Amino acid sequence: MPRISVAQLFEDNRDRLHLAWIAGRDGGVKELDGTNLKDSHEGLIGHLNFIHPNWIQVLARPEIDHLNALEAVARQQTLHRLAASQLACMIVAGGESAPQHLLTLADSMHTALFASPLDSVELMWMLRPYLARALAVSTTMHGVLLDVLGMGVMITGDSAVGKSELALELISRGSGLIADDVIELYNIAPETLEGRCPPLLRDFLEVRGLGVLNIRTIFGEAALRPRKNLKLVVHLEKPAGAEPQYVERLPLKPGVETIMGVSLRKVTIPVAAGRNLAVLVEAAVRNYVLQLRGIDSTQDFIARQTQQIAKGE
Repeated sequence: MPRISVAQLFEDNRDRLHLAWIAGRDGGVKELDGTNLKDSHEGLIGHLNFIHPNWIQVLARPEIDHLNALEAVARQQTLHRLAASQLACMIVAGGESAPQHLLTLADSMHTALFASPLDSVELMWMLRPYLARALAVSTTMHGVLLDVLGMGVMITGDSAVGKSELALELISRGSGLIADDVIELYNIAPETLEGRCPPLLRDFLEVRGLGVLNIRTIFGEAALRPRKNLKLVVHLEKPAGAEPQYVERLPLKPGVETIMGVSLRKVTIPVAAGRNLAVLVEAAVRNYVLQLRGIDSTQDFIARQTQQIAKGE
């Protein structure tokens, strides 16, 4: 279950957002839970909102001026509504001074109050991607994840089919390694899966006969990527006996693999002696890029063939 504490949020973003913890010191144990957030009517982060409360309420000058302008009784009622929401923390943005009633509220309800000199919109732009990654639902897959020609490609297949050897050849041709053996996939957006590497396996690629290789040491920093959005799955089909398993030569419909509700394009490549799999994977990536642009070579061929048959008649 993805979750982060308010204290972790503060530590991870303290330098980048120039955060200062000004009240509610004992509120760091509160947690943001991505699973519960999906089913909640509340938002994740935004300007102070009482109709659809945010878990992280951001106050800039307009919000602070609004609170200061209220009569004492009305202000107390407003702050009570704020305290009754599932509030995780508050951030005073734009270098504004937090009013005393806000400091008192933070201490009394044990909710962290931060301050940042950044403009509120800029602060939210920077925090949203962090929160999306930190609270993303995740799973693990067996395979190799690479950046091939700028596209995130996951190579799958049975054990000993040659995934790591293919990855090594692709790396030598300029691709970047994200993860080998265990791939962590995070659903950071409705149609987006981000692949990362577990810290223990970072930089390493295991190749049968050679053992564990440190890709950073052998190929340099440029041969690695910290993360990549997964766009294409390349499945290596292991031969059955002397003959490869049947794979449709002219697929009329693209292959699809669904992971955590996200549909991904899938290409199946049979493994056989003499086949240059690295070239085939790069060709699959280039072909998929063309299809995303509306250029489908298979359909173009079928249309040309149909036109030729019609002329013959």
